[in-house]
Parts: sequence; structure tokens; C-alpha cells
Amino acid sequence: MALSSKRALPAKETALFKSLLQLYETRQYKKALKVADQILKKAPKHGETTSMKGLVLTNLNRKEEGIQLVKAGITLDIDSHICWHVFGIVHKADRNYEEALKCYLQALKFDKDNINILRDSAQLQVQLRQYEPLQETRLALLKLRPNVRLGWVGLTVAYHLNNKLSEARTVLQQYLKTVKGVPDYDFEFSELLTYYVTLTEETGDYADALQLLESYAKDRSIVDKSAILTIKARLLQKLGRSNEAAEAYDCLLVQSPESFEYYQGYFLAKGIDLENISDETRPKALELFQALSEALPKATSPRRLALDIASGDIFRSMAGAYLQTGLVRGVPSLFSDVKALYRDTNKQDVIGELVLHFSSRLAEYDPTTYVWSLYFLAQHHSHVSPTKPETALHFINTALEHTPTLPELYMIKARILKRCGDPIGASQTMEDARMLDFQDRFLNTKSAKYLLRDGLIEQANSVLGLFTKKDAPSPGADLEEMQSLLYLLEEGRAYRSVGKLSLALKRYRAVEKTFSDFEDDQYDFHSYCLRRHTLNAYHGLLRFEDTLRSHPAYVESALAAAEIYIRIYDGGAKVIGAATSQANEDKEAAPAAPVDDDPDGLKLLNAKKPLEEATKLVRPLEELLPLDIRVWTTSFDLALRRGKYLQAIRALRAIQNVRADDPELHYRVVLLKTSPASTSLSDRSRVVLAKALDGLTPPDVPLEELNTLFLQKNPGSAAAAFSYCRSLWVIKGQAVISDVEESLLQLARPEIQLSIEVALGALEFLQNVANSARSEEFRQAMVKRFPLSTVFKTESEKASIRTDLQAKPPPPEEPGHE
Repeated sequence: MALSSKRALPAKETALFKSLLQLYETRQYKKALKVADQILKKAPKHGETTSMKGLVLTNLNRKEEGIQLVKAGITLDIDSHICWHVFGIVHKADRNYEEALKCYLQALKFDKDNINILRDSAQLQVQLRQYEPLQETRLALLKLRPNVRLGWVGLTVAYHLNNKLSEARTVLQQYLKTVKGVPDYDFEFSELLTYYVTLTEETGDYADALQLLESYAKDRSIVDKSAILTIKARLLQKLGRSNEAAEAYDCLLVQSPESFEYYQGYFLAKGIDLENISDETRPKALELFQALSEALPKATSPRRLALDIASGDIFRSMAGAYLQTGLVRGVPSLFSDVKALYRDTNKQDVIGELVLHFSSRLAEYDPTTYVWSLYFLAQHHSHVSPTKPETALHFINTALEHTPTLPELYMIKARILKRCGDPIGASQTMEDARMLDFQDRFLNTKSAKYLLRDGLIEQANSVLGLFTKKDAPSPGADLEEMQSLLYLLEEGRAYRSVGKLSLALKRYRAVEKTFSDFEDDQYDFHSYCLRRHTLNAYHGLLRFEDTLRSHPAYVESALAAAEIYIRIYDGGAKVIGAATSQANEDKEAAPAAPVDDDPDGLKLLNAKKPLEEATKLVRPLEELLPLDIRVWTTSFDLALRRGKYLQAIRALRAIQNVRADDPELHYRVVLLKTSPASTSLSDRSRVVLAKALDGLTPPDVPLEELNTLFLQKNPGSAAAAFSYCRSLWVIKGQAVISDVEESLLQLARPEIQLSIEVALGALEFLQNVANSARSEEFRQAMVKRFPLSTVFKTESEKASIRTDLQAKPPPPEEPGHE
């Protein structure tokens, strides 16, 4: 920080203030505090010292007191760049990057050439993806210090991020002309030159990029040989020099024979797009894969990729050889490997026939391969017929009778039971797998996961505690600190299933915090990557961070948390007051261990603005996942409750663009049209709303008729029938209870395509929304419809099943394990 001259101090205090700045920079906070107090005794109204004292206190675990002093410092000296810079640092420490940047920009008004503030501003601008202002900030830094290489590199990256490729290339080109005396095998300079080549490639000047690459490779300025060959192959392909490109990719495949990127490039060089195989290119592609299989005998990819494009008898022959090799080797992931082929039902049937044929021939003379064949067949039938698990269970039980000490067999059986709605049997079976090898961390985790799905939260945490830190407050606290998304999601689901919404919400918000931490982690890389010249990797990092919240773990947690917030708003969740616990203040330099002041999640459940909290979680998903119907149904539910009707219609149109006959779309159109708030709108607003609804529903059709038409258009669909019943209830309410009950009971008919999820939703609707007297009748009908399922059992029945399963003897111990 530079010293401001706005508020002059006596010579002694001026020297002390410089010492204060230095002590802060070297993190000697206790000494800095003493110096600040010494200055303030002489000049109690000195704003810059007041601000600095506040900044020091925030680093001594006296945050509230420190922030008050920082604000007081600005009041005392509002024109001081130091006071504003300090305020920005405080905001940045709180991850409030927008406010921090505002403070830095305010500071620059009073000291526009302050390099430290400009540098901090640039980091915040890229963190906030404000690339246009970033360009101006980096240009100012370069003008102030043109001899510093970081200025040139920073401006290049700023232009690049702002999609001004020619300007970025020119700046870097000018910098490279000034570089002299680079030692041999300088990896940082090599990375910079690689970036220069790829930047030139992005401008579309492929010939120049290739020339640069070959020149740098020849004089060994670029030392990454793999990168040289990869970029060269790509450039040759873009220049139309296909034969040379194919040769380059051929060399790359020898180095990395399992890389799909290289196979894709090699085939493109041969005139074949693996993503769009035609009848004309198929024979040549298969011929090339055969040649690659012979040239790379240890590689799996050429034989596996050939299965994607083969068909008919050729596929049968190739698939038979591939499957037999995997079964003989005992590859547990073989089914996962070929599962993508099941998109073609013909290939799916052929694979099932082939493995069944293998198993029938292997029972006597090759028992090991026979077991793996049964293992595969169990997965095959579970995938093909998840609601009819009898065949899958037959194969896996046969395998267990043959080899009862193989953990993988128990794991697949647990998965089959989970799919058919038996979390009790699934958790006990997975526990049997764990008992075969108590030292296996993976089996331990799997068992805990299934225990959580069975609602046995304490038992799951006890199992997890076998491998967590012994000095941690609890297994859960250790796993949360390690950012275990699997644990947080599964325990959130478990608490939600047993009605403990406060704890479920706490776990889901912990997932959201983890992703916020991931986003914050990139902050230090904004300067590190410029210094170390790892610019290609840096661009990859930024692209990854831009789509970070599309990760399935965040999506699930955000939507689940939003649902809980909606229940809070609707009054469906019990909101309990909670006293705020105050952590003991630690006045030492080292911050105290964080104290959880909301261990039961009651503060979260008492959110004053639950819909706003939910909207913050869901809004990023609208841009990242425009084809995910779950995102738009949740967005609609939030917008409708907030009275944002145009936003609600926007969500409905998004669902319509994905699937026009989706049952959730129909139900929510009915919700919108019957919303009490929408019916009380002014005449003008109703006209606007009606016009916005054009295209979503036929005009001038009564809702009851619209509902009936929807059911008629979707005969045999349980999801459509359930949507019809919910819509009818919204339209008519208690008056149609008998019709709703009768319609839902029809779901038990065998010709209806019914999933366990829809059945559970219907049961919950009857019990908790309609308060139906026939909900027990429906439950019993579902017990008969899903005989292997336990999710429709009563709690006493579930307890009895658990007792019986736990009374069974454990599986025989696997040899070699204690």
C-alpha cells in the first residue's frame, strides 16, 4: 500500500504509519495493533490509521469490531485511497467480490496509478468475469511498468478473454521480441510459447501457427514433446494436410493408445467422423480399427470403439470376442464398458445372448469365467428390466451360491434390490460385502451409502467413522471438512426422507458452500498462472469454473434445498425458533477453530425469505442446464409463489421446448391458471398474462376439459394419470376426492406403466394432500404390485424385516482377510 498524503502526520507518526503498513504486509498483526494504537493516541481522528487498525483486528478474530473501525476510517477520510483499499480487502475476505471491486475502483479515483490497487482490481475483474474493464486495468498496469513481463502477459490474457484475439496476439508478439537470454529447457517460457502458438491457431492463421510450432520445436524452446505433436496434428488437419496429420496422430496413438481424442483425430484425417458414421464410411472405419487393433495389441479402445459402429453379423462376431476377453480376464467393469451400446436394442439383445451362451458352456470347465458371466448377466437383466428384477436376482443368487466370497457379487445384488425398491435388503447385502473385507475403504463407503438410503443414519456414521480421523468431532464433521459430496448428498437425502428438514437443508447448503469454495479457489490462480505462464491450463480452468454449477451434485442439492424452502414458505415445514450461540472471542493472532452456531440447521429452517434463498440456488442452473425439466419446474414453483408470472411462463415455455407433453408441464399450467393471485390481477395484467400463455394451452378451453384431454392423449401412462389427478384436485378440490381416489387406485392395474417413484408420489399425495381415507388401500395395492419392494411397508413391518435380515449368518470370510 502506498502512503497517502491527504492527512499529514507528524514525522514520528508518519514513520510509525509506514511501519504499520509493513507489519501488516508481513502478518505481524499483534505488533501492528500496538503501533496503530500508538499513532491514534497522538492523532485519534486519523482515518487511514483507524482503517488499518480495523483491518488488523479482522485478522485477529475480532471481525465485527474491525469492520466498524474500517467504516469509521472512511467516514474520517472519505478521499483516502488507503481507506477504500482497506474496505475492499475486508469485503474480499468475506468473498463479497462485487463490493470489494467497487471499493477498489473508488480508491483508484484518488490514486489512479496505484499498482497494488490496480493489480487487486484486475484479479477481481477476472473473478467476476468483467473482461472489458479487465482489459483497461491491464493496459494501465502495462503503461505504468512496461518493463515487467507480467504486464504484457496480463494484457494478452485480458484481450484473449475478451475475444480480441488479434490484439492479444500482437501484444504477446511484441513482448516475445524483447525476451533475451532464456536458459535451455525453461519450462515456464516453453509454456508461454505453447500458448502463443495456440493463440495464433485461434486467430485462424494455421500456417503461421504451424511454422511457429516447428521453429520452437526445432530449437527446443518448447520442451513438451507430447504437446508439440498434438498441436501439430491438429494444425495439419486444419490445413488440409490429411496424410501428414494421420501420421502425427498415429505417433500419438502409440504413446497414448486409449485416448479417444487421438482416435477421433486420426479418423478425421482419414476422412471419417466417428460421431457421424454413415453406411459409406462404416466399412473403411472397421477396417482401420482392425488395423489399429493389430498394431496396438494391448490397447482396448480400438476394439471397443469398433463396437459402436459395427452392426449385424460383424457386430456379433466382434462383440463376442470382446466380451469373451473381458469375462476371461474377470474385468468387473465390463458391463459398464459396454452399457452405452444398449441404446441400440438389437445390440442389447445380441450382448445378452452372447453372454448367456458363454455362461452355459463355462459352468463345468472354467468356473471363474462362469461366475463373471453370471455377474454380467445379472447387471444386464437389471438394466433391461429394472422393475422386473426376478431374472437378475436369479443370476446373481446363482453366482453367490457358486462363489460366496466375492464382494462384487454382493454389491450388484444390493444394486438390484435398490432398483426394485428394497433399500432394507440392499443395505444389508452391501453390509455383507463390507464384512468380507473390513480393510477395504471402498466397501466401507458403499455400505455407509446404502445404510443412509435405508434411513439408518447413526449406523452409517458409525461405519464411516472406521476410516475418518479419530480426533475429529464426528465422522460427519470430518467428511464435510474434506468436502465429501457423496456423504453430504446421501445424508441430506436420508434426513429428508425421515422428515428432518432442518438437517437435510443444512447438508444441502454445505454442498452449496463446497461449490462456492471451488469458485473461490480459482482466485489465487489469476496471478499464479500469469507468473508461471501456464496460460493454456488457465483458460481451461476458467472454462471449467464457468460451468461448475452444472455438476450433478450441485444440481441435486440446489433443487432439493429449493423444495425444502418452498415447503417452508407454504407452511409444510415446522419452523422452530433457535437461540443464537455466541462463540468465545479469541484475541490471539491464530484464528480459533470454527464454531457451528447452527448445529441442527434451525436457523436455516427459519429463513426470513425462503423463496429468495431458493432462487439464488436455482438461477445459475437456468443458463447452465436449459434442457433439464427439473430446473424449470422448480423455477416455475418459485416464480409462481413470488408473483413473477412472466418468469413462471418463461419456465413453462422452456419445459415445452424440451417435452411438450410432459406431465409436470400440464400440472403447472393448471396451477398458473388457478392461482388465486393471478385471478386477482388487473384487467390489463390478465390480458398480458393470457397473451403470454398463447401456445401453452388451446384458447378458450375450460380447465376440466383441458385436463381430460391430456389424460386421453396419454393412455397407459402412470405419470400422466397422476398429473391428471393432481390437476383435478387443484381445479375442484375436495369435491372430486372420490374421482381422484378411484383414478389413482387404477394405477395398480398390471397394464399401467408404473414406476416406484410415481407410486410413492401418489401415496404421499393421498396421505398428505388429499387426506384420503383410501390411502391405506392404495398402499396395500402397491405392496402387491411391487412384491420385492419394502418402501411401501409400514414402519413396524420394516423393523421386522431388518431384524430377520440381521439374524441371518454373515457370508463366509474371504480367504486372506482378517
